[in-house]
Order: sequence, then C-alpha cells, then structure tokens
Amino acid sequence: MFHRIVLLIVLIGHSIGCSIPDTTPIQQWRHVEEGAYAADISTDGTLAVVSGVNNGVNVWRIGQSEPLFHWSHQGEGNNLVMSVHISADKRYVVTADREAFALWSLETGEPEGFWRIDEASIRDVAVTNNGNGILVARSNGKVMYFEPRTSRRLEFFGHQEKVNSIDISPNGKYALTGGNDYIAYLWSTDTGQIIHTFTHPTRVTKVALDDEGRFAFTADSQSKSQVWDVQTGHPVTALKFASRQKIFTDVEFSKDGRYLLTGSPSRKVYLWDLKSGEQIQAIQVASRASISPPTAVVYGVAFLPNDNIISISSSGLAEEWQRER
Repeated sequence: MFHRIVLLIVLIGHSIGCSIPDTTPIQQWRHVEEGAYAADISTDGTLAVVSGVNNGVNVWRIGQSEPLFHWSHQGEGNNLVMSVHISADKRYVVTADREAFALWSLETGEPEGFWRIDEASIRDVAVTNNGNGILVARSNGKVMYFEPRTSRRLEFFGHQEKVNSIDISPNGKYALTGGNDYIAYLWSTDTGQIIHTFTHPTRVTKVALDDEGRFAFTADSQSKSQVWDVQTGHPVTALKFASRQKIFTDVEFSKDGRYLLTGSPSRKVYLWDLKSGEQIQAIQVASRASISPPTAVVYGVAFLPNDNIISISSSGLAEEWQRER
C-alpha cells in the first residue's frame, strides 16, 4: 500500500510539473519597441520577419543588433501589414495588409511584385520555395493560388464561409485551408481538386502542413486539434489537453516527425509528443511592460539546430528556450 501511495504522488508531481510554464528564456532579443502586428520565424529558427506597430517590416538575423532589410507597403506612413510568411527555403517572404500583398527576395532584400485585391479583404498568405507560388485567403471564402512569374491564377471555391488559415507545401503542389464552415481541405494547386476533407465540430481556426510532406494539422475554435496523414487522410493523433478551448497561432513540425510546437494568443508555447498527443513542455513568453494586464500573441515558433526552441511574439521579442528532453 505504501508503494502505491508513493507512485501516485510521483505521477501527480510529474503532471503538475508539465503544466507549469517555463518563463525564463536562455536569450532574448528585442526586434520591435512598440509591439508587433505580425511575425514569422524561418523553419531553422535563424531569421525573423517582423511587422512592427511603428517601424514597418524588418528582417532580422536572430542574434544581430541591426535588421538585414527594412520594408514597407505604404511608404513611410502607417504600417498595416498583418500577415507574414517565410518560404521553407528561406529565399522569399510574402507580406500582406488587408488589401494588398507583396513578394520579397531574402537574397537581395528587393520587392519582386506588389498586387492589390479588389474583392474581399485578405485573411492569410503563404509562399512556396523560390517564390514560385503565393496562396491568398480572402474573407469571402475564396482562396487564390497565384504564380508571380507566369501570372497563372487558380481560384479555389471549396469553402462556403470565411477562410481563417492557410498553408502551402514547399513545392507549391498542395494547399491546406480552413474556415468558418467547420472544414479544412487539402487540395491540388494544379487542378483545384480536393484531395482530403477534414471536418470539425466548430470553425477551423488554424491549419499547417509539415514541410517534409508527412502530416497536416487542423484545429478548431474549441477542443479538436488533430494531426492527419496527408497521404491517406487518416488521423494520426489528437492533441490532449484539459481546457475546454485552445487556440493556436503557429504550428511547426520537427524534422524527425516526433514533435510538434504550437504558439497561442495567450503568451504560451507548447511542445507536444506527436505519437501520443501528450504535452511535453509549456513556455510563457514575455509580455510588453506597458500592457496591463500582461499579454502577448505568439506569432512564430521553431526548432533550433541545437534542439532548443525559439519564439517571437507581439511583444516584439524573440526568445530562445531550453527544450525539455
């Protein structure tokens, strides 16, 4: 009987330990003084693109004191860029405000195109390797796949309501889109044909594709957060959490396919075991000192080459975290 009690205490302690977030980063870098509207981190955690409240869009090599490039949609006026995405090969970035999107080269720092959308506002954007294709979600439910160099354009009409989140495979062949119609679709950018349909009990708020072509992630506004096999369309695992609701703002699969990183609008970064769906680690990023109550939206997460975790949030801070083993 004594041994059973000891074992129970150990298990409870372990459960509590997992739920207590880490709040002490290894390193911290400030990229924006007055907070950020949007940001993304490259898949290897070395570059960040940050849309600041008062200083336009800046590209940073994380760890350096000065940005590599400074970009703007509206000249030097108010910055309205609300969506940012770095291609998997770190060669291109797409930025978008509500009415227009732009393609930028990370090799030259120069823009390669600027396009305005006439109907409906832009909800999300994504770009392929080499900047060959751009995916644009709009509030009217339409999703456009666009090839800047050939001007080829394909419209996807699968969604019946507003599209909230999109992603595209690095080679540009596959798009994943989710919306208020409770559905996420994996579809071909060559034909516009639906490959897999992933259904949810409430509106789909976040989708993400694994850069290695193995998995898709879809999450809704309540409690269903699912990893799927992109080849078969079958479920792989569901994330396990006690709260009634969990909203995700960024998702990153590890290269070995064993782990998942997620960011949230409530300062939290979570590390998950992909096979079991169990939470391994919780992290709480820094908030802006001038905000009360303290808050921050986690815009980007990534696994570093040294196996640690990096995050960037609306506080304007990039932070490196010790990863639990």
